[in-house]
Amino acid sequence: MMNNSGAAIEARGLTVVRGGRTVLRGLDFTVEPGRITGLLGPSGCGKSTLMRAVVGTQAKVTGTLDVLGNPAGHPTLRPRIGYVTQAPSVYTDLSVRQNLDYFAAILQPGRRHRDARRAAVARALTDVDLTSHADALAGTLSGGQLTRVSLGAALLGTPELLVLDEPTVGLDPVLRRDLWSLFHTLAADHGTTLLVSSHVMDEAERCHRLLLMREGAILADGTPEALRTHARTATVEEAFLHLVDEAATSQENAR
Repeated sequence: MMNNSGAAIEARGLTVVRGGRTVLRGLDFTVEPGRITGLLGPSGCGKSTLMRAVVGTQAKVTGTLDVLGNPAGHPTLRPRIGYVTQAPSVYTDLSVRQNLDYFAAILQPGRRHRDARRAAVARALTDVDLTSHADALAGTLSGGQLTRVSLGAALLGTPELLVLDEPTVGLDPVLRRDLWSLFHTLAADHGTTLLVSSHVMDEAERCHRLLLMREGAILADGTPEALRTHARTATVEEAFLHLVDEAATSQENAR
């Protein structure tokens, strides 16, 4: 279920104040269902705070934020959203398979779901390319592999919305390519909505749509092509820098 506007996520006047500092500044945006929306900007611009607000774990949020037709944080949203944080959420003293078995059991408790859980774990291991490491202790894995375990856990319940905070940090180029291929498959074949944050501008070209953030505000919102065309640049990174300079000039002129 979407909200009345047909958006998977809709924010109006979304503001977060933390420790006396305004982290998000009255954001207005929508995220289309079944598409990959990239949330891009430098570290510290508010991307992670925005993602926590979307999944309902951020305190001191004002304004309105609707997710899949419900207010963010509504209990009915829990099984419908997959969330991968920057810090991998895994138990290092369990194997990869045991971690996924555990999270699958939370999603589908009881003996009657045992076969479905096993199938979901096998599918997740394949999706994140960890079948060969299924019996390895999570504590022995690399940072990139731990991220993939977290992503596998998020995929177990076939969520309608995936919120991925810097999912490709520390991954080699081949695995980054494979994960983006998976993201596009989820959107195209399963109708999954993905909100993916990154500070790596070359990943912007892989998104259907972009929200460019700076200092707690949305600097631009559009397709990669539209942003490049508007700024008359060859890359999204150049477009972002152009928009930063444009905003700075406007601020100077307003003084």
